[in-house]
Formats: sequence, structure tokens, C-alpha cells
Amino acid sequence: MQPNPNEISNETIRVHIRVKGRVQGVGFRAHVEYHSLQIGVLGWVRNKAGYTLETVAEGTREQIDQFIEMVKTGPSASRVDEAIIEYEPTTGHLNGFSVKHSV
Repeated sequence: MQPNPNEISNETIRVHIRVKGRVQGVGFRAHVEYHSLQIGVLGWVRNKAGYTLETVAEGTREQIDQFIEMVKTGPSASRVDEAIIEYEPTTGHLNGFSVKHSV
């Protein structure tokens, strides 16, 4: 029997996103943390040099799709000029969702 392509998978996937634009000083990290907890993904978010924000999340395909859309939209005071999205192998080492120190 072939898998149904419309079936939602419970398989865990991992995404790494780098966001460029007006993403610092506008509540972006708090926005990502809050919505990540609502969506139910595990991961972290942090500011990086050069007006960049970085975030990693693990969850189901449906959760990660919601997470990506939320990050690409950002809070109302932000402006996302570019979102670089990369899928990575899951680690299973994430616990909750946290805001990391800027680098």
C-alpha cells in the first residue's frame, strides 16, 4: 500500500532559519518564543550581528510549517527582508523553547 500524500506525518523534523531585516529591537525574539510555545515546537532563538536573527525548531511537519510562516511574518514592528530556511537532521536534544544570548 502506498502512503497517502495528504496524510499529515507525525515524524519530527528540524528547521534552521536566519532572518534579515528590521528584526532587532522590535520584540522579535519574544514574538518567536511566545508563538513557538503556542505551536508546540522545541528550539531556540537569538540575535546575531548584522541585523540578523537566528532560530532553530523541531516539531511535526504541520508545526514546522506554522513556525516558518510565523517567523517570516514577524511582529508588527518588524520587517523581514530575507528568511533563509534550511532543514537539518533532528537531534532530539532540544527541551522547551528558549531565548539564547546574542552572538
